[in-house]
Amino acid sequence: MALSRLERAQVWLLKAVTEVLFVLFRFFCPRRSALSGKKLPPVRNPLLLMSATQLAKKIRRKELGESLIFILYYKSKLHFLLSRFAAALQEAAQVDKLIEEETGGEEVLEDRLPLLGVPLSVKESYALQGMPFTTGLVSRRGIVATVDAPPVALLKRAGAIPLGVTNTSELCMWYESHNHIYGITNNPYDLERIPGGSSGGEGSILGAAGSVIGVGSDIGGSIRMPCFFNGIFGHKTTPGVVSCENQYPPFSGRQEEYLSSGPMCRYAEDLLPMLKIMAGPRVNMLSLNTKVDLKKLRFFTIPHDGGSPLITPVSKELVDIQRKVAERLEADLGVKVQEVHFPELHYSFQIWDTYMVLPDKEGKPPQTFAELMGEPGRPAWPLWELLKWMIGKSDHTLAAIVVGLVEMTRMSKKSSSIIQIKEKLQKEVDELLGADGVFLYPSHPRVAPKHHHPLLRPFDFSYTGIINMLGLPVTQCPLGVGEEGLPLGVQVVAGKLQDHLTLAVALHLEKTFGGWKDPGAN
Repeated sequence: MALSRLERAQVWLLKAVTEVLFVLFRFFCPRRSALSGKKLPPVRNPLLLMSATQLAKKIRRKELGESLIFILYYKSKLHFLLSRFAAALQEAAQVDKLIEEETGGEEVLEDRLPLLGVPLSVKESYALQGMPFTTGLVSRRGIVATVDAPPVALLKRAGAIPLGVTNTSELCMWYESHNHIYGITNNPYDLERIPGGSSGGEGSILGAAGSVIGVGSDIGGSIRMPCFFNGIFGHKTTPGVVSCENQYPPFSGRQEEYLSSGPMCRYAEDLLPMLKIMAGPRVNMLSLNTKVDLKKLRFFTIPHDGGSPLITPVSKELVDIQRKVAERLEADLGVKVQEVHFPELHYSFQIWDTYMVLPDKEGKPPQTFAELMGEPGRPAWPLWELLKWMIGKSDHTLAAIVVGLVEMTRMSKKSSSIIQIKEKLQKEVDELLGADGVFLYPSHPRVAPKHHHPLLRPFDFSYTGIINMLGLPVTQCPLGVGEEGLPLGVQVVAGKLQDHLTLAVALHLEKTFGGWKDPGAN
């Protein structure tokens, strides 16, 4: 279904605006010091190379204690925005006491406190009691969370010990983690590259082995892009399973249908136990205890979106690695991986953009980005903020201003053609997957870009964003590193509530392709 003339004009306008803004950025912003090719040193301590599952077992057996917290803190203190090291140390000191008090043995302790003593990092947009809760918005500087967000509370109740909070993009609406409170976060594989966003601080610290497990939120790829760029695992759950309460900004309109919270970690074996904990009382919505026979699944691969004019074509090395995944699945499992194409994916950004602003059941539209930028006062005026930014007087990043400007280009009337395209795509994908289907899809058109380059290609997140609009569970899987020493990866997508399928495939791909790689290793 072709777009109308008005919609084609909107596409042209969006591309023109972003290219002009990127030129302005290169002109007005000083270049950062040369970081090209610089990465972190190799991980020396073997404790930092263990999964949460392995660490928890050692802690329950008293083979490890609070020393692990010390090690991780000193390695990661430069990554955390603000640590709660003193409190974490006190909590770690209680671990041995809890073990001594448990009379039912190790199995009972594992059932009651499966993550006892395991260090946890938390995305700063989640409420973590006593910690900053700003989401990078200057007007929220000084705001401290008074409660824990439900997934954080559940992980703490399972014994995990939060070390601190990590950086995000301003208001969690950009795929580079940069704001005017905390600054910019680097990629551990190349400090000149972005770690993604909005959960980029989580991706960076986990990829650098500075934390063991973390939590992220995802409404357009904010778990999956950081996991892809930093070479780790992440899972965007089926919406409605893991609570998204006590996050900032809060969802509005119909955004709750597309927003998910989920686990992030270096090792695939940690995804399932984390999800069981984070789902809390809704865990029975999923079949997480069901054993998956991969040989009985139906596999598909979608190599690209069909060539949207707004989105960068998928690079050859990412096309090649996805093809290798399909070939290995066929060789290892004896299955047939069928290549399929959906012309509707051509409109991925337009679908995401349209559905993000749909009103709720009562007809109330979602809060605009300009309103969020202006909190707690009047809505921000993006054009005025752009002028202020050009003379260094704006409290907002250029990326946030770009989002505000793109919002201004939206047509006031929702596009019926885009809604029809999405509904057709939804029907076709749901029928394809059923309860036993899985498809592979690129995580992004290219490996981790250099800092600020997303300004030139702001719509490349559509490879992840379209999965949010379809309401599907998806696991981001690392697949080694490419020609530039940067992580490769793929999205593994299943039908609604079939999260256990993608988690099982992730375990297989980790064994086949090696999973996370130490950024400092040769």
